[in-house]
Amino acid sequence: MYTGFYDRKQPRWFLGLRVLAVLMLVGIIGFVSCSLQYNALKILEANQALKLKLTGQAMPIGDLPGWHQIFTEDFLTDVPVGSFPGSEYSSQFTVYADGTPDTAGQQGAPSRYYPSKVVSVQDGILDLYLHTEDGTPMAAAILPVLPGNHLYGKYTLRFRSDVLPGFKTAWLLWPDSEHWPHDGELDFPEGQLDGTIGAFLHPQNGQSSSDQVPYSTDITYTSWHTASIEWTPNRVNFILDGQLIGTATTGIPHTPMHWVIQTESCLPTCPVATTAGHLQIAWIVAYSPA
Repeated sequence: MYTGFYDRKQPRWFLGLRVLAVLMLVGIIGFVSCSLQYNALKILEANQALKLKLTGQAMPIGDLPGWHQIFTEDFLTDVPVGSFPGSEYSSQFTVYADGTPDTAGQQGAPSRYYPSKVVSVQDGILDLYLHTEDGTPMAAAILPVLPGNHLYGKYTLRFRSDVLPGFKTAWLLWPDSEHWPHDGELDFPEGQLDGTIGAFLHPQNGQSSSDQVPYSTDITYTSWHTASIEWTPNRVNFILDGQLIGTATTGIPHTPMHWVIQTESCLPTCPVATTAGHLQIAWIVAYSPA
């Protein structure tokens, strides 16, 4: 019985055309996909070459022995002051809100976090313009958004700073529990931006802020450096430019922590009003234990 044109058997040549059309479509999709991947690779390679030229070291890509890479950011997209993290970086970072007191501010100093007046991304570099406005020293605290349970890891970034008396870094791993000093703290790099780079371990079961082990160097902030914290159940390593500057095997914190790239001021004295300049970060990576 005839029930319509499409019940008829199609000629072989017509079926062949349909197969050919499907194959051509698959080929086009494959070509476009390969082209996009190729272009992305070329952009990555160009940015890596730029970072190598500007800072002396490109961002590491991929796993390391004993470590699985879970986070990378090398700041490909510019963002003006007042817009960070914005849509470009909101999946990668959060910040402490404008007006939040920093460590000294919580003790009565005028210093505050003001990311809207401090943080930008320019020419592949995360830039913190540290300065004072209307008597308020301004810096920023930036928190990478890391997957997983935040228990143990390797945390690495490349950075430099102008000489800025009164401003400092206290980049740290801080307990998710907020139970401090009991659950410890790992600080690196920590130091005054007109001084040298150091590290501190605040041990598990600490009783006061003075429960800490310091590690010092004679290295200043003015050149590009790469700093890593390696945190495992039995050991913490502080590594600067590939050299171990300190290690701890006791008092190791053993609760989840989050990474806070905390830059602040007024410890112990506030910067003079005319002190202003730039702290720069070229890239940030993080790893979980493999």
